[in-house]
Amino acid sequence: MGRILIGGTASLLICIFLSPKFIEFLRKREFGQQIREDGPEGHHVKAGTPTMGGVIIFLAVSVPFLILSDYEWRSIGVFGVAIACALLGFADDYIKLSRRRSLGLRARTKLMVTIAISLGLWYIAERQAHLAPTLRLRFVDYQIDLGHFFYPLLIYFVVAGTTSAVNLTDGLDGLAAGCAAIVLLAYVGITFITGEDLDMAMLAGCLAGACIGFLWFNSFPATIFMGDTGSLGLGGAIAGLAVMTKTEVLLILLGGIFVIEALSVVIQVISFQTMRKRVFLMAPIHHHFELKAWSETKIILRFWIIAGVCCAIGFTIYRQSRGG
Repeated sequence: MGRILIGGTASLLICIFLSPKFIEFLRKREFGQQIREDGPEGHHVKAGTPTMGGVIIFLAVSVPFLILSDYEWRSIGVFGVAIACALLGFADDYIKLSRRRSLGLRARTKLMVTIAISLGLWYIAERQAHLAPTLRLRFVDYQIDLGHFFYPLLIYFVVAGTTSAVNLTDGLDGLAAGCAAIVLLAYVGITFITGEDLDMAMLAGCLAGACIGFLWFNSFPATIFMGDTGSLGLGGAIAGLAVMTKTEVLLILLGGIFVIEALSVVIQVISFQTMRKRVFLMAPIHHHFELKAWSETKIILRFWIIAGVCCAIGFTIYRQSRGG
């Protein structure tokens, strides 16, 4: 427990103390957020707000983790996929900023890199951490053997789906960071109660602490955005934790708010392509509520509440599946 608290507190404090200098550096370099023309009109005032805050998040995570870690394969796998996804996001952010546009890397490039990251996570999970290639349904406490072909596919879908969902959620000040912190705190509990995953619990604590520290500057009105560096990195970390704890299916509930955001986009696209009608005023769904004249803080707080409820239910199911 001591290492978890020290790691989480250290990450939080590093984020709080380093962020002001980093924000000042980004402003001098004019590394400001590019706002999409088709986005909500109220977001145009946020143009130029420093972005790439994910750099600070993962610096704050890396320092205490590398010092305190026992370097077990499961925690290394989670840390590795988080850093790899953060680097992918960094490349995407840098292209957007250097070319002064809202589009970054090509979709094909992102796809190939995500596949490579997923294969790396699969290799560590199955070959180094010796996890069985199974899918565990904790709702009914049943396991499905996926074999050596479908297991890597499962890991890819978890990584690609989670990173995309967190990225879609990152549309309001503090929304993604707050929701990610809640999910990561749930994973602190999940990894801690097993008694066998304390190194992963410490890493989850570092990730949660960094998110909370980042919220000091990212909460409404934000003075810095996490960018794709942060959203893809946090999505990768959550996906890695899901794979290493065998909670890939339970993640649908634990990350319920991310699922809702992603589903709103899927529903909107399918509805428009098939019937030329929009279900929501704008997708992801947090923009729908913005156009319904909800205040940004009201949306954020209510989404945090939903995330907390989902994690509480998911954690309870996990405990019951382990027999208490």
